[in-house]
Amino acid sequence: MSKFKIIGTGSRKILKGIYQVSGSKNESLPAMAMSFLFSDVYTIKNVPQIEDMKRMLELLDIMGFDVSIKGSVFKLQSKKLTSAIDKKIGALMRSSIILTGPILARMGEVSFPYPGGCAIGERPIDLFLNSYKEMGAKISERRGVIKVKARKLKGIKIYLPVVSVTVTESVMMAAALAHGETIIKNAAMEPEVVGIGNYLKSVGVKIEGIGSPVIKIIGTGGKPLKTKGEAFEVIPDRIEAGSVLIMGALSAKDLLIKNVIPEHIESLIFTLEKSGANLKIGKNQIRVLKSKRVLKPVKIKTHEFPGLATDLQQQMGTYATQCNGESNILETIYESRFGYVDDLKKMKAKIDV
Repeated sequence: MSKFKIIGTGSRKILKGIYQVSGSKNESLPAMAMSFLFSDVYTIKNVPQIEDMKRMLELLDIMGFDVSIKGSVFKLQSKKLTSAIDKKIGALMRSSIILTGPILARMGEVSFPYPGGCAIGERPIDLFLNSYKEMGAKISERRGVIKVKARKLKGIKIYLPVVSVTVTESVMMAAALAHGETIIKNAAMEPEVVGIGNYLKSVGVKIEGIGSPVIKIIGTGGKPLKTKGEAFEVIPDRIEAGSVLIMGALSAKDLLIKNVIPEHIESLIFTLEKSGANLKIGKNQIRVLKSKRVLKPVKIKTHEFPGLATDLQQQMGTYATQCNGESNILETIYESRFGYVDDLKKMKAKIDV
């Protein structure tokens, strides 16, 4: 699709009905990458049907997996595997970097192009490479392709200078098959990291500290894992849920958001309620009713979990234009997150960056 055409309704119509949140993109991608760790059939449930999943499946197919898809359920079986990530797809897909840890752990080497991605700021890969180097890998580069090779991955104690979800996940997956104990300090605590860690634990990997800043993993010494029929269940997408929740807080009469885990977006819920949004929080759902008050301005700061997710910052910027008074937003993750502001200003929003 090259463009969206949106016809505004003014104040004549407001949202109502039921919205079903799909599976998490940010958990599905590492869950698919984790397929390299298993020697038997690996099943992933509740996978969202979006472009990133199609591209990741293309990569896995090229790299030697039998792939079976039935709706939101993927079944993956490793056959004759290759350690080279396809240059064309890998260069277009930022998330292809998440494959490097599990491939290195299973194959002893991995080669890949510099990953592509979105234009929200710098996303260097040095944290990945430095982690693999500490685990005993040797790294070389030729004609834009990076090669990482390790005859034997060893457990390490590592401190991540920057909290990173994908680095935490990649090191966790590599450590699952490494020799000895790996300790990750300043690890990410996001729900997606917790999901990956809990699944590894459920299939027999010895892990402690999941959901905390310090994770300990004892590897299998190079032996692939077996799922033994245990499927990976992808959590609801908290960014999608949060986006719809913000939209509902702005323009809903009675909107029911289903398949959501409120604990995953608590900071957003707190901010919206403090601003005057009328929310009814259930166990796996949130109901948004028309606010009886004028929305108050917000003061937010993006932060790693459990703080407000940077991926919800633009939506909250739009929300702030409808609040009565001056709001303040501090972005701490990506330096180019305010790129949307110029377009809102064209629509007469009063914003200074």
